Amino acid sequence: MAELAGQSAHGGGAAEPLTALLSHGAHRRAIAPRAAGLKEKLVEPNPANQDEYIRHVLDVYRKTPGTTGIVRRADRLVAAQLHQRGVPLAAVENALVLAAARRLIRPADFAPLGTIRSLAYFLPVIDEVLGLRVNPDYFRYLRQKIERFIHTR
Repeated sequence: MAELAGQSAHGGGAAEPLTALLSHGAHRRAIAPRAAGLKEKLVEPNPANQDEYIRHVLDVYRKTPGTTGIVRRADRLVAAQLHQRGVPLAAVENALVLAAARRLIRPADFAPLGTIRSLAYFLPVIDEVLGLRVNPDYFRYLRQKIERFIHTR
């Protein structure tokens, strides 16, 4: 993976200022309001413009339950690499939904999971989704389940 100036080899580094990333000044929010973004329709086909692709991936990531809601420079790099690999937006969105569902639906006696701080956390799930032959309705079903689960808490 390429390194950016000021970024360590393990992907850490200073976060980008929020004003440079999100014009509306994102901040930490409760899970329920961010989860509402999961109901949004999938964008098909992939935008040809890399900037649009990156913006969409980062917006979906930011709204995913269990994330900080903050986008960092390393997340932009991961989104750009996904675009260069030709990963469909639907696969990225479905992977984030699948990972969020797995994290939310856990036995109550398990220790709580930490907050996800990087889009790179989802890369193995994105690769998993790319290898699946699943009806797209399955991921719509998962989105609905997540919404119900969050709203019943």
